[in-house]
Amino acid sequence: MHIPVSGVSEMNLQGGIARCRFSVRSEVGLVRKIQEDSVMAQSPVFLVADGMGGHAQGDVASQTVVRVFDEHIERDVPSTPERILDAIHSSNDAVRDLSGVGDYGAAVSGTTLAGVALVDAGDDVGYHWMAFNVGDSRIYTWQDGELAQLSVDHSAVQEMVDAGLITAEEAEKHPERNVITRAIGADEFVDADVWLLPAIGRHAFLICSDGLTKELDEREIAEVLRSHRPSDSDPRGLADILVDEALERGGHDNVSVVFVEADYEA
Repeated sequence: MHIPVSGVSEMNLQGGIARCRFSVRSEVGLVRKIQEDSVMAQSPVFLVADGMGGHAQGDVASQTVVRVFDEHIERDVPSTPERILDAIHSSNDAVRDLSGVGDYGAAVSGTTLAGVALVDAGDDVGYHWMAFNVGDSRIYTWQDGELAQLSVDHSAVQEMVDAGLITAEEAEKHPERNVITRAIGADEFVDADVWLLPAIGRHAFLICSDGLTKELDEREIAEVLRSHRPSDSDPRGLADILVDEALERGGHDNVSVVFVEADYEA
């Protein structure tokens, strides 16, 4: 069992301050014996990595991603898009090094990666939240009481949805919903999706492994976010509450959640 974590951090930016409030929790669940999820919540980076179930050293693969990001990204100051991309590619190299020379298929170490980082994209562009994703862990935005998936799953069922072969609702129950088409460590070169969102104003992000979305659909997740009001009698953070909900539904997989709220005014 992992103790839930919450915190507040500040980053001094040119002409302003970015304040981040976050809550984090990662649990092995009620069925799995090994925790293959790893999380990072250290400004300017917030991420979830889900080691590929059934693959060699999935737990070590996700832990390796966190280690590489911690080594590459300076704490409590904005990073740059180039450094984040370098950390992603270095993570891919480090995870591939976990696999033996003759390993292939289920013997290849791998992990998903989904996260956001505050970056300085240059004088003409300014500060942005950079979201990045490889695999089927997800990044959601939470704004004005509405939950929206920002990332796009790299999965076999998502490709079927995109091709019009099945609906999004059918994808949630499809027998191949666990088959992912991209992962850190799977190929020599990793192809990460990235997005840049201007940092000015307020942003909230939910980052999670599929252990959450297997148990709660987006409507149910949004209802938890809308209804939660911290109090002395229930001081739990949103990540803690969402993980508790997933465990109450059966906790069939490792489940990890990072919820971060950021405010930046120049």
